[in-house]
Amino acid sequence: MCIYIIQKSEKMNYLEDLKKIVKINSYTTNKSGVDKVGLQMKTWLENIGFSTTTYKREFIGDHLLFKSTKKTGKKILLLGHNDTVFPQDYFEKWDEDDNWIYGPGVCDMKGGNIVALQALRNIYEKNGQIFNIDFLLVSDEETGSDDSKEVSSSIAKNYDYCFVFEAAGKNLELVTSRKGVGRYIVKIDGKAAHAGTSYEKGINANLEGAIKLQKYSELMDINKGTIINVGKCEGGIGINTVSPHFEMMFEFRFDKKSEKQRVIKAVEEISNTSFVKGSACHLDGIIQRDVMEENQEQLDYLKFLEELTKLKIPKEHRGGVSDANIVSNCGVITLDGFGPYGYGDHTLKERALKSSFEQRIQMMTEILDYYQNNN
Repeated sequence: MCIYIIQKSEKMNYLEDLKKIVKINSYTTNKSGVDKVGLQMKTWLENIGFSTTTYKREFIGDHLLFKSTKKTGKKILLLGHNDTVFPQDYFEKWDEDDNWIYGPGVCDMKGGNIVALQALRNIYEKNGQIFNIDFLLVSDEETGSDDSKEVSSSIAKNYDYCFVFEAAGKNLELVTSRKGVGRYIVKIDGKAAHAGTSYEKGINANLEGAIKLQKYSELMDINKGTIINVGKCEGGIGINTVSPHFEMMFEFRFDKKSEKQRVIKAVEEISNTSFVKGSACHLDGIIQRDVMEENQEQLDYLKFLEELTKLKIPKEHRGGVSDANIVSNCGVITLDGFGPYGYGDHTLKERALKSSFEQRIQMMTEILDYYQNNN
């Protein structure tokens, strides 16, 4: 087992590196900013022997796969994302005090990317070369990975393990399961008519939508971890007109694939039923990320990591999704939450705990170094 002690100068260096990329606005649709962060990561990683495969994109940042030299043995994928959630000129800062760092991406997840980078630097310094570890940085995770999930899925089969660098839990938990998420757009056609003189000639799309909204919501089962949220509704053209159209958007989150199938089937049945005679419904939906279910193979591997690092590694389930959902569904043993602990992500109060960087870098250095010397 490698015991790598992080020196003060190294600590200062990796925090300065984090500051450099946090101060670059990398809102998902700010292609130039996302690519600037990617270029900086490319420079750092190529300096320690990685080669780069670039998946060029026109309207979002390029996805980047950094590849090490391969030899016989287990193959590891490190996974992160370069994009953040705030547009330019909205939240661009870097502050710190004795305990915390504040800024966009310090925990979600530029901070996690720096944990991975510093661990790789450590094993490069110790071993002189890195084998069998690749690092994928995508550019659209914050908007659902609609583009990058094809890239992630296509390369996942090449690896035995995947470590994802989203933020750690409050007690430095790793993430072993995440809800899946599906999204629907429902459009209902009715028929306009004067509400006072000709109501019976109209077909009230708003009424049909209200009935469907309630029936969709009744599919929720909190005890099984299934959540239905109708987040946006819009319909009608005026108070004195029978509504000719209605639209709603909703998502559902689920802990089990069996619940996913139950909800999909029921949503289709509700959508295909006209509760207001003459109304028509158009349903458009997608499973954006399938559920990441905890499994025994994953738990056995977590136990192995505890023995390797001599640490008690707590675990947790999260309702939010990440790219861990994608890779885990490709049959790769996947653990998430290897980034620093922080909170307030996606808000103007985002922060990361300085001491958690040290723990995460130390732990990841020991794990990766094991595979350099025991493959």
